[in-house]
Amino acid sequence: MENTRLEKQLKATADLNRIKLLACMKNGEVCVCDFVDVLGISQPAVSQHLRKLKEAGIITERKVGTWKHYRLVEDQTPLMKGILEQIEPLTGCNCGSDCTHIGEEN
Repeated sequence: MENTRLEKQLKATADLNRIKLLACMKNGEVCVCDFVDVLGISQPAVSQHLRKLKEAGIITERKVGTWKHYRLVEDQTPLMKGILEQIEPLTGCNCGSDCTHIGEEN
């Protein structure tokens, strides 16, 4: 593994809020709207944390209407697989029936 990639991945996982984001995504794809409620931080702060995880190659995103959904990258490095195995899944990260993006299409 390239040292810069290793450095990015280690830095990205060295933050409690980003660990919580990863814990949410262990159960599958999550809409950005759910992270704000689960973490209790502002949407811009959530976006910054997600950007760092994405730049490190740990997560990926897809657009659903005007919303972005995030999930873990399937093909993780052995190091990241080991780190992710240590993170317990976090429940309550799924969109509720009142989520405004439900039913939207690409």
